[in-house]
Amino acid sequence: MSAGLQRVFSGVQPTGDLHLGNYLGAIKNFVTLQDTHDCIYCVVDMHALTEWQDPAALVANTREVTAGFLASGIDPKSHIVFNQSQVSAHAELAWIFNCVARMGWLNRMTQFKEKAGKNRENASVGLFTYPNLMAADILAYKATHVPVGEDQKQHLELARDIAQKFNNDFASSIQAHGLAETFFPITEPLITGPATRVMSLRDGSKKMSKSDPSDMSRINLTDDRDTIAKKIRKAKTDPLNIPSEENGLEARPEADNLVGIFAALSNQPRGEVLKQFGGKQFSEFKPALAELAVEVLGPIGMEMARFADDPGYIDGVLNNGAQRASEIAAPIMRDVRRIVGYIG
Repeated sequence: MSAGLQRVFSGVQPTGDLHLGNYLGAIKNFVTLQDTHDCIYCVVDMHALTEWQDPAALVANTREVTAGFLASGIDPKSHIVFNQSQVSAHAELAWIFNCVARMGWLNRMTQFKEKAGKNRENASVGLFTYPNLMAADILAYKATHVPVGEDQKQHLELARDIAQKFNNDFASSIQAHGLAETFFPITEPLITGPATRVMSLRDGSKKMSKSDPSDMSRINLTDDRDTIAKKIRKAKTDPLNIPSEENGLEARPEADNLVGIFAALSNQPRGEVLKQFGGKQFSEFKPALAELAVEVLGPIGMEMARFADDPGYIDGVLNNGAQRASEIAAPIMRDVRRIVGYIG
């Protein structure tokens, strides 16, 4: 890890079938941040257990996410890639944060309400306290920045509240041990890119998701080139031409989604895409988008297939990353134990 650089932490759940939304909303930004930050990227398999997982599938999905990281360009030698369950600091600090966070804070978490729905009483305790574990993920390494999508901003705000309350609750102990007054940093969000929230190709009002019953609703990172092109050709649009100004995308969710995808894949603002295609029909735009998507995503899928044939290599990356992550977390956790009053 490089001295003096700000530290980024982020993770992806190993729930299987990585898709374009995962890539544009998270992994693509992870790759870019390697140039400017020390990066710790985690496959959050502990978070996955908030809902029941088939153990064999969890193993396979953890390796798939890792393969997606590596195939997209994350460097596991210059930065750290590991799976969460291999580093005990996450669970240990999460328990302390369970005792710092307030029930009222967690009751306000909209994602829990959405996932639990009407079956709130049957939801796992882990799903309810998920944000406390997320805070531990970040603060076990004193990460200064976290790249997050809009749907995770509330969880990061909670992590900031937990850090501040810990610093305040244990201020005298922190001072007595000669530690910095702001022991845990107030982590900042990084929301970057023109397509941080990618929507379904079949319904622009719904987020792209592996749980959608239609495989045509998403582009999987493992799709071959022909499948990628086919899905884009058949993506839902409206009968109007592409607008020349961004306000012309209002109330046109499918058009807005496809323009956002093109912008993100081509690394340019939406406005530039609209200058290029404004006034044209989707019959002209879709082939250009398909060509671009195949160019960017095709090599990633091929690399993921290559890594899938070598699970030993993937496991070696995770084991090495876990060891290096543990070395960062260990002195922080030693201080945490002293601060809260543990002996030993």
